[in-house]
Amino acid sequence: MLADLKQKLTLKAYSPSTIKNYTSSLSQFLGFFESRRLKDITKEEIEAFVYHQTTKYKISESAKNTIINAIKAYYEHVLGRERTIYDIQRPKKSMTLPNMLSQQEVKVILQSVDNLKHRAILMLIYSAGLRISEAIKLRNRDIHSDEGYIFIKGAKNKKDRKTVLSPVLLVLLRQYYKEYKPSYWLFEGQEGGQYFATSIQAVFRGAIEKSNSNPWATVHTLRHSFATHLLQKGTNLRYVQALLGHGSSKTTEIYTHVLSISNKNIQSPLDGIDEILNLVTGEPRRPVDNGDIDAIG
Repeated sequence: MLADLKQKLTLKAYSPSTIKNYTSSLSQFLGFFESRRLKDITKEEIEAFVYHQTTKYKISESAKNTIINAIKAYYEHVLGRERTIYDIQRPKKSMTLPNMLSQQEVKVILQSVDNLKHRAILMLIYSAGLRISEAIKLRNRDIHSDEGYIFIKGAKNKKDRKTVLSPVLLVLLRQYYKEYKPSYWLFEGQEGGQYFATSIQAVFRGAIEKSNSNPWATVHTLRHSFATHLLQKGTNLRYVQALLGHGSSKTTEIYTHVLSISNKNIQSPLDGIDEILNLVTGEPRRPVDNGDIDAIG
């Protein structure tokens, strides 16, 4: 059964992480009803299962939605049932605010990272508002220095987009490239291939502990902070939404077009932290020479 769901979701081009989460949730469902034929299980019984998981294990709202989606995916895609049959009560979305860091906190965290590669990764994520999955999938050719943007290929919901390229980050990336010489992926593991997300998380956790910063912060907090700091600087909300790759019912049209983002009309919040440049060059800020390295951009 799990193999059947995995096959269907793979053919429908679901992401690997979604397939993993759905099969895990369906496994719990199958274990709960191991003595029953799935075709005979009613909507009320499915709701009772979700209620059981919620009350017994105190699962999050996101986990509840994943369970419901996994069950619906199996019944609809594998068993061929109609979608309208499964009108299961969804948990209300919480109104919790995303965790964020001040620019001062970001500065302290970045200053605590000594390794050039690790610092480049964290500065990239913050300065461009990237998801960790987007950072590890960046290729050398995705850094467009002349035009002043970073190209994000196949991000969430399989959308391509552009985001801002900080001149300060560009200086650091050129130093990083000269030292590490990545062959294809901008950040590669010791034996080649994409850098691991868990490695970035470990680097960030180490920086948090070393700098005695907000213990609740995660790598994704850098992305939240990027958006918040741009809005604080007066950047138009529509630009911020486009830079992050977010969609909404009111501004969907913004994300159907690749905006012409450059460092000539939008600045990364990283550029507002003057002290960071000392980590990159050890000298006062100067205009960036786009001819420094042809390999990046």
